Amino acid sequence: MTVRKNQAVLTADEKKRFVGAVVQLKRDGRYDAFVRAHNEFIMSDTDTGERTGHRSPSFLPWHRRFLLDFEQALQSVDPSVALPYWDWSTDRTTRAALWAPDFLGGTGRSTDGRVMDGPFAAAAGDWPISIRVDGRTFLRRSLGTAVRELPTRAEVESVLSIPTYDMAPYNSASDGFRNHLEGWRGVNLHNRVHVWVGGQMATGASPNDPVFWLHHAFVDKLWAQWQQRHPDAPYVPDGDTPDVIDLNETMKPWNDVRPADLLDHTKFYTYDS
Repeated sequence: MTVRKNQAVLTADEKKRFVGAVVQLKRDGRYDAFVRAHNEFIMSDTDTGERTGHRSPSFLPWHRRFLLDFEQALQSVDPSVALPYWDWSTDRTTRAALWAPDFLGGTGRSTDGRVMDGPFAAAAGDWPISIRVDGRTFLRRSLGTAVRELPTRAEVESVLSIPTYDMAPYNSASDGFRNHLEGWRGVNLHNRVHVWVGGQMATGASPNDPVFWLHHAFVDKLWAQWQQRHPDAPYVPDGDTPDVIDLNETMKPWNDVRPADLLDHTKFYTYDS
């Protein structure tokens, strides 16, 4: 069984293996397929039309499956690798371990956001950006610039206490746990982290930055924690709801994946705590 660990406790060898598997997926073209898929969905998901990956109840199961597919791709390169998660409510500074040169590298330079150190810096030669929103072909970050503070533990707890999964109109105006976690309402958790990192993470092509996977692994962990705290709160909607994915409805781009199939993450992996 795959165990996803907090990035802060990874050994040097675990970091090296994770980075090595990510770089190999980039070399063989599989990595950019994930970037392309995410960008296509974030561009097509709208509040007033069909929405699957974002702004909708299926935000959480869609990303759970998306991460699971990526994790399985990593394991096809190195079976020992699992997705780590970044607890941004605890590791809240630009000096946190994940930004060190031996893991993800740090922030970008002030002139153009170009990441200058670590394995994903342009100078390392392994990370050209090809699915992009502008002409720049290098990884960009601006940690803590557009948004100064990452979410706090108290803010996370306030969202985990929300008793209802989602509610009409099932978009970015909804109340409920999903939308507060996604960040369109309330204290803004998930969306704020994307903007705090900046660079490609603040665009639809956010998986260009490998921190995307660690961020979303923690979002997924928070969903799992919420499920434990609210065992009688179901996924909604459960049927005949226009433009959103019901409990037993198939989610694009997969042909046979429903939210109902992804409610129990322990069938696939566990978290270390």
